[in-house]
Amino acid sequence: MNHLNILTNMKPIPYGKQFISDDDIEAVVSTLKREYLTQGPTVGAFEKAFAEYVGAKYAVALSNGTAALHLSALALGVKPGDKIITTPITFAASANCIRYCGGEVAFADIDPDTFLLDPIKVRQLLEASPLGTYAGIIPVDFAGRPVNIEVFRNLADEFGCWIIEDACHAPGASIKDSKGETITAGNGDYSDLAIYSFHPVKHITTGEGGMITTNNKKLYDRIMMLRTHGITRDQHKFSNSIEFAAGTPEHGGQYPGWYMEMQELGYNYRITDFQAALGITQLKVADKGLARRKAIAKKYDEAFNGHHAIVSPQLELKGDTQFSHAYHLYVIRTPLRLALYNYLRTYQIFAQIHYIPAHLMPYYRSFGWKEGDMPHAEKYYQECLSLPMHPSMSDEEHQYVIETILKFYKS
Repeated sequence: MNHLNILTNMKPIPYGKQFISDDDIEAVVSTLKREYLTQGPTVGAFEKAFAEYVGAKYAVALSNGTAALHLSALALGVKPGDKIITTPITFAASANCIRYCGGEVAFADIDPDTFLLDPIKVRQLLEASPLGTYAGIIPVDFAGRPVNIEVFRNLADEFGCWIIEDACHAPGASIKDSKGETITAGNGDYSDLAIYSFHPVKHITTGEGGMITTNNKKLYDRIMMLRTHGITRDQHKFSNSIEFAAGTPEHGGQYPGWYMEMQELGYNYRITDFQAALGITQLKVADKGLARRKAIAKKYDEAFNGHHAIVSPQLELKGDTQFSHAYHLYVIRTPLRLALYNYLRTYQIFAQIHYIPAHLMPYYRSFGWKEGDMPHAEKYYQECLSLPMHPSMSDEEHQYVIETILKFYKS
């Protein structure tokens, strides 16, 4: 392939990109023509479809993934002084949701092979403090590789913690538990709550949007209330008398149709019906997109086989746990990261970095975190690079990315 000739015709290749079909457009336009733009039946239909897709009992659609994290923390009762453990290799929202509630974030280092929160490091944190010091754990299914959520559940039960599984990168991913059963990321078998994002670079998109899944009815009910200002219209949950609600003695012993109660301080984290319509049509082809991501990853693996001394991808398997990767990202590690990053840009290939360690962000440095605290995460950051990975990438574009990377190492 002649790169100079290709370059004149090649469009920029981003690391991630949405795919919008005619069916998606038709679904959104159809919803825009209906009676409800928000708080209508399409939202509930999307929630039902998503819950079925991941195998959870309940799902709550929200305005974005950060809102999902925030409401999860609130529903689990995070309060000032509570300490929560999470990974430094994640988008900042995984930690920020704890700070929104006044809690304290405790970072634990990653496994250097999988790039995931290391349960051994988490155990060391838990064992080094009195029982009850830590309230919860937020493991992240980074890049689409699911954590061994059963291991974290065992830790959580032993030390009295809850679990929020940040599955934003991993819809459709799964692991085999110790009983040999398939556990889909976010299905609620081992986590209290799981969250997802529908940002355009994710597996499915609603433009902006998020979802919480759970098998816990009590948590589900609380999140539903928190999503809409802490207000309920369910008369079985009303705390005031019928007399007050009616505003007049002639009420016939019934709550009037207008009555509602704000029972706690909630938020407006609703998603619209036309976003939900897009989510439904995107979900229908999610497995097709997942298969394409796996095919792209397999071709990367084959192309870089034998180059692992200079191009080291996230390990597909560690230990005896069997899992299925969702490949939100295809991350490699290379000592020549900056040079390769700049080289690819000259050829219109826009790789990305995921992520700058959260504990080294200025905000978290202000709490005393510093270089050297998370050596595996910091070493990973010095070498990581996310290559283009999205279902709409053509075979020609994919081959172009591979040949450009190999050309870099031969030059």
